[in-house]
Amino acid sequence: MGVNSFFNPKSLTMFLKLAHTRTEIYQQSQQLIIACYKLTTIFPNEEKFAMVSQIRRAAVSVHLNVAEGCSRKSLAERKRFFEIARGSVIEIDAALDVATQLDYCNAEAMENAGHLLINNFKQLSALINKV
Repeated sequence: MGVNSFFNPKSLTMFLKLAHTRTEIYQQSQQLIIACYKLTTIFPNEEKFAMVSQIRRAAVSVHLNVAEGCSRKSLAERKRFFEIARGSVIEIDAALDVATQLDYCNAEAMENAGHLLINNFKQLSALINKV
């Protein structure tokens, strides 16, 4: 059986099927990435390498820090990764506040991202307090 028989790109979601991938925070942080990518497509082209890039990198940071935090055995390390993820949520919120003031997007366009930001912040805060 060759390597290619294991790899089916159409059905691929992840190679590792770890328990944290079924958690609500993991799934919500993944949805936040998608919402931020979609939202920033309406930003002006001159923001492509500035605000758009920053918002997208922060959204990916939330998700990746959640994943890494879930993998840590030490409670202190786990908490630290969740704190970094929550900091990235706050970073996205601040950037979207400025984007709104610059008329890059309106409240309607930001509704889904805003909902996901609030959910991610609450869930991460609860995880941090629990650890």
